[in-house]
Amino acid sequence: MEEKYDVVVVGGGAAGLSGALTLGRARRSVLVVDAGAPRNAPAGHVHNYLGREGTPPGELLAVGRAEVTGYGGEIVTGTVTSVHRLEGDDGFRVLLADGRQVRARRLLVTTGLVDELPDVPGLAERWGRDVLHCPYCHGWEVRDQAIGVLADSPMAAHQALLFRQWSERVTLFLHTAAKPTDEEYEQLAARGVTLVEGEVAALETTGDRLDGVRMRSGELVPCQAVVVAPRFTARADVLASLGLEPVPQLVGGHVVGSYVPADPTGATAVPGVWVAGNVADLRAQVIVSAASALNTAAAINADLIAEDTRHAVAAHRRRPESLSGHAERVPDDRHGPATAAAPDAHRHTDQDALVEGMFSEQAWEERYRSRDAVWSGRPNPQLVAETADLPPGTALDVGCGEGADALWLAERGWRVTAADFATVALRRGAEHAEALGAEVAGRIDWVHADLTGWAPDEGRFDLVTAHFMHLPKEQREALHTRLAAAVAPGGTLLIVGHHFSDLETTMPRLNVPEMFFTAEEVAHSLDPDLWDILVTDTRPRLADDPEGRQVTIHDAILRARRRP
Repeated sequence: MEEKYDVVVVGGGAAGLSGALTLGRARRSVLVVDAGAPRNAPAGHVHNYLGREGTPPGELLAVGRAEVTGYGGEIVTGTVTSVHRLEGDDGFRVLLADGRQVRARRLLVTTGLVDELPDVPGLAERWGRDVLHCPYCHGWEVRDQAIGVLADSPMAAHQALLFRQWSERVTLFLHTAAKPTDEEYEQLAARGVTLVEGEVAALETTGDRLDGVRMRSGELVPCQAVVVAPRFTARADVLASLGLEPVPQLVGGHVVGSYVPADPTGATAVPGVWVAGNVADLRAQVIVSAASALNTAAAINADLIAEDTRHAVAAHRRRPESLSGHAERVPDDRHGPATAAAPDAHRHTDQDALVEGMFSEQAWEERYRSRDAVWSGRPNPQLVAETADLPPGTALDVGCGEGADALWLAERGWRVTAADFATVALRRGAEHAEALGAEVAGRIDWVHADLTGWAPDEGRFDLVTAHFMHLPKEQREALHTRLAAAVAPGGTLLIVGHHFSDLETTMPRLNVPEMFFTAEEVAHSLDPDLWDILVTDTRPRLADDPEGRQVTIHDAILRARRRP
């Protein structure tokens, strides 16, 4: 099944990673597809990047990749072969060369450009080292050296005058370009730039050192660096399938390359497609490319927020007559009181009353009514980690809340029964499913059930998952027994809970130790003749406490497979 992301970023250079980082910090799901061929790979260092001056390009990308993945972004090595728009608001289907397909609500293309070099033997091999084009990128490194400028474009005289700022020993090889104008001759003479007429035959080296420029006449003119004017061609093949083509870039009335046109935010003529970095601005250095992608990512996030809001308003205006698979109608209380506060557990002094209040249906209904969303809307991380490789089948999501886990499973092809006793949460889950389209919504049955007594059909589900179902011990063990019985032969049981060590952190946890459990306890409750225990783990992860402090908490994880 196709994975779906808020944004797919095509190109993993400075621009792509900067955009992905910004979007990840905006809590967007992001996939970066990188072909692994950065334009500046031949260069030894990145310059003019404040705080990263002199950093090797590979090191900068490694740091950027770590930052992106640290905020939940995904990065894959590959090549995007084509992109196709889907109907309605479903975004785009992105096809990779290895056959993988993913869906994206928005597309950010940061594929950069190709430097098309003059056809002079020995030149391409020295590119990025002592064959250069930009004085701001490399001028300091060749200061006071003998610099040759190869004239193969109308910009040659301009380049020679630029590099004269860094060295008094600049030679302009007229090569195949038109001769300078009278004004340019005067300027070059005034600045002490030497002119050499005749065509250049090759660059010559000794070992790994540039000796100079060999003329067709046979003369060798010593040089320690050679400056050229490449043609800067946008890498825009991936956009052709969307009807976007690069246009010529003019500098001083001369065509120096091509770029993909966009507005100041990076938005192209195709709605939902943005560009940033060298593919849109061939003059952008690394820091400029990164900065432009930050601005573009902010524009993309604003566009997604507008779409999310439109969908939420549309769902809010619709009064669902029923929920699929739900025997009783879920009351629609959107027009009733919405200001009731959830019970304040800290005011209870009696532990039994505290537990009863926290785990009553009324308390949870009030909790959901008190805010627009109780949970993040993202699937639980251990569900993703433990089930991503399972083939889709039938799944039971127990205590589904607002449906993030059920939606994630349904998007991957699972037929899901999502059960909870909070009707407000069930309705929200159904609305979120509708917003994702009929295909996803049709795969989920929303069931109103009190899980302390409800028994799902035995042997029915290929996956049964329960996250953070913390009940008094007797009720919890009975629930786990019923959940295990619901797993079909060959199916998977996944139970995840807060570990009791969380009580020692600043995370808000009910201070009733018997409500917690370990994975080993759950494993011991399973019949060893029927079950293979695959995972019993206490897994750390980072979370923010109510004061915004990052703390390490732990999940107790039991994953078991029922024998066929």
